[in-house]
Amino acid sequence: MVVVMEPGAPESRIEAVIQRLNDEGFGVHRTTGVGQSVLCAVGVKREFDIRLIKVLDSVADVYRVTEPYKFASRSWKHENTTFDIDGVTVGGSEVLVMAGPCSVESEEQMEATAAFVATQGATFLRGGAFKPRSSPYSFQGLGEEGLRYMRAAADRHGLRVITEVMEIGQIDLIDSYTHVFQVGARNMQNFNLLKELGRGDKPVFLKRGPSATIEEWLMAAEYVMSQGNPHVILCERGIRTFETYTRNTLDLSAVPVVKKKSHLPIFVDPSHGTGIRGKVIPMARAAVAAGADGLMIEVHPDPPNAASDGPQSLFLEQFAELMHQVRLIAHALDRTIREPAAAS
Repeated sequence: MVVVMEPGAPESRIEAVIQRLNDEGFGVHRTTGVGQSVLCAVGVKREFDIRLIKVLDSVADVYRVTEPYKFASRSWKHENTTFDIDGVTVGGSEVLVMAGPCSVESEEQMEATAAFVATQGATFLRGGAFKPRSSPYSFQGLGEEGLRYMRAAADRHGLRVITEVMEIGQIDLIDSYTHVFQVGARNMQNFNLLKELGRGDKPVFLKRGPSATIEEWLMAAEYVMSQGNPHVILCERGIRTFETYTRNTLDLSAVPVVKKKSHLPIFVDPSHGTGIRGKVIPMARAAVAAGADGLMIEVHPDPPNAASDGPQSLFLEQFAELMHQVRLIAHALDRTIREPAAAS
């Protein structure tokens, strides 16, 4: 249930409404717009008569939120969510690009990647130090050593770091190296992990599970937000269908659906979404055209010899071409993507 207070309502009356909602068994979360407070009352009381709140002093309107996700819903927050990550605004007019290898393999690899993607306009360096792999015999990542390589390379080239956290026990370690926690597709419904990340305030990059509906995905975001952390970024990375030509089926229709249903920023990962290097650039173009707030792209200095996901990783020169093409599309939609360093 959402309670909209009148503009300029006295604090004493807002507190009175909050107290009444608490007395009725609701948990209350408050947000403030331009001179107007909005209260989100969370609780399972289907037969509650909203008129009991509507008649209270300084209440402008009350309405039910029909979606099971409350904080992630546009019913709770009408305007798009934006927030700052080390000087970069997520969810604004700039389309952000996160780029880097699937896994951190060496100091030299991360230096070469960071140096190049930074000159092309990327703002985040991505890479996995802890890798969830389908086979226990596959490369599992370098752990803290990889985190050190990634953060050092990012700092040298003015990039922010995003890396995956797989379990609660890794949070404190990764927190000291990253700007954003990535929750991978396999962990989208690891609710204990999501709740723990929600108790902090560091942004959470939440990938859609391979078999998840959009509602299930938004409910996963709700786990983070219900604990008090509003800094959630959604990422569409492809879902599992009966199609076998591509690794996954990239569901770009999710972008406009999420934009209508939720106020959260949404990124697209066409690398995992297709699993084929030659399909990444076309789908990146389509993602920006669909309204995505950012892209996550796998880039490697030597894809044929990558420790993981080489077939979907772009060569450096391909990444430069991708940035050129998506920049043109962003401009056509009155959005921006950072110019290459040589052009600035």
